[in-house]
Amino acid sequence: MAKKPPAPTPVSTGYWLLKSEPDVFSWDMLVARGKTGEPWTGVRNYLARNNMRAMRLGDLGFFYHSNEGKEVVGICRVIALAHPDPDDGTGTWECVDVEAVCPMPKPVGLADVKENKNLAKMSLVTSMRLSVQPVTKAEWAEVCRMGGLEPSKLQSN
Repeated sequence: MAKKPPAPTPVSTGYWLLKSEPDVFSWDMLVARGKTGEPWTGVRNYLARNNMRAMRLGDLGFFYHSNEGKEVVGICRVIALAHPDPDDGTGTWECVDVEAVCPMPKPVGLADVKENKNLAKMSLVTSMRLSVQPVTKAEWAEVCRMGGLEPSKLQSN
C-alpha cells in the first residue's frame, strides 16, 4: 500500500482562533500573565499543531472559550514561534506563546457566528472541534465587527 503524502503545511493568514476551556485556562488568566504571555500547551491534534507551526510572530488570534460560554472573548498575539510543548514528554507536540492584546468589547457567541452567512465557511463552523484554526482576513474583519472592534486599530505585527 502506498504511503499517503503528508498534508501541506498551512500558510499563515496572520489571523487565528485558539480555543481554551475557561475552567482550565481562561482569558482572564492570559491577561494576568501580562507581556510574559503563556505557552499554548496541551494541543494534541496534528492539524492544530501544524497550524501553530505556520504562525508568525505578531499574528493575531481570537481567544475562544470552548465548552463554557462558547464565545470569542479576546484578542491575543503570537510572541514566540512553535517550539516543543513543555508538557509533552514524547517530543511530538509543539506550542506557540501568546499574550493578551485586548478583550472583545462584546463577546461573539458560536450561535451568532453560525447565523452569519458571511462566516458559513469559517473553521469554527466547519471544523468545530479543532482547537487551533486559521481565520481569513474577511472572517477576522466580520467577527471583529460583530464584537465591536475596529480591525484596522489592531496591529498584527
